[in-house]
Amino acid sequence: MAYVAVTGGREAIEQSLKLLKIFRESGEDIAISCIMENMGLLIDKIMSEAGFYSREYAALALKQCEGSVEEAVFLLRAYRSTLPRNYYSNVVDTSGMRLIRRISAAFKDIPGGQILGPTYDYSHRLLDFSLMDEEKKRETVGADAEESGGNESGEDIYCGRVTDLLREEGVMAEAEEDNTEPFDVTSNLLTFPAPRSARLQTFARSDAGFLGGVAYSSMRGYGAVHPTVSELRCGYLEICVPYVLDEEDEICIGEILVTEVEALVPSHTETDEEFEKMTLSGGYGLIFGRNENKAIAMSIADASLETKGDSPSQDEEFVLTHGDCLEMSGFISHLKLPHYVTFQSSLDRVRAKGGEE
Repeated sequence: MAYVAVTGGREAIEQSLKLLKIFRESGEDIAISCIMENMGLLIDKIMSEAGFYSREYAALALKQCEGSVEEAVFLLRAYRSTLPRNYYSNVVDTSGMRLIRRISAAFKDIPGGQILGPTYDYSHRLLDFSLMDEEKKRETVGADAEESGGNESGEDIYCGRVTDLLREEGVMAEAEEDNTEPFDVTSNLLTFPAPRSARLQTFARSDAGFLGGVAYSSMRGYGAVHPTVSELRCGYLEICVPYVLDEEDEICIGEILVTEVEALVPSHTETDEEFEKMTLSGGYGLIFGRNENKAIAMSIADASLETKGDSPSQDEEFVLTHGDCLEMSGFISHLKLPHYVTFQSSLDRVRAKGGEE
């Protein structure tokens, strides 16, 4: 009987996969380049949660799974696990970011100015029916880009950090120097209390919705953090690796687009003496691609775990173990698998209880 069930199950699964292919290929084919060029924010979300920076492969995964973010992340993480790790990159200094957007909610005037860049923050939330005419769109997009001006000189934009100015003024707490090797959450089991490097890695790969919920709960009173965004940056970072023949030298192998957020939180005070020593501390967030809300949420979650309390956002184990997109969707999805034995056991107990009454 068991063999019959296995055989029948295999045939049913094969038919299911054939049907899945029919559903995926039933419409007009979409080129990978088209997905990359027109679904940039979705590509960035997938790369972030997969912990794998490849726009082309993210677009391929998205096409393969009919637009399911969870399945695309699953595919990318599975592929990532097969790749050799040939190099470890050098530490990246994000102050050298080639900026496309940079704003501060804490200060109106900042050195280098506010750079609005590409964002939906200032757009009208109205459907643009002209986008239905793709030919017209392509004809005007080049002209619009020229008229927008932006950086008229065409030079790359680099700006110093707002937090560096605050540290020079003495109102920003100095970050403790930590020379320990970063904890790799992809190769080691996460234990608690977790080092901050493990927290930040986990947050960067967490589900954007979950992380946003944690941050929202903290700001709404179920926590102690309601920060001010000192600086939000979006731009390109060069990634370099040590030169094989001379480790003191380095070779730049490419650049990645990231979003970085530093959030400011006043230190908690109880007495007048503590108030006199009050400084600003910060939460930090850095995410692949253009993903501003997640980066802000990450900085809030980071700051929340630096405070003590009983709220969910301050519970390290709760926040770090429940935000992983893959584990979350997988655990929920496993309920679709056969649970015949456990359910029949529960049902027998209910029936027996009913008979006693």
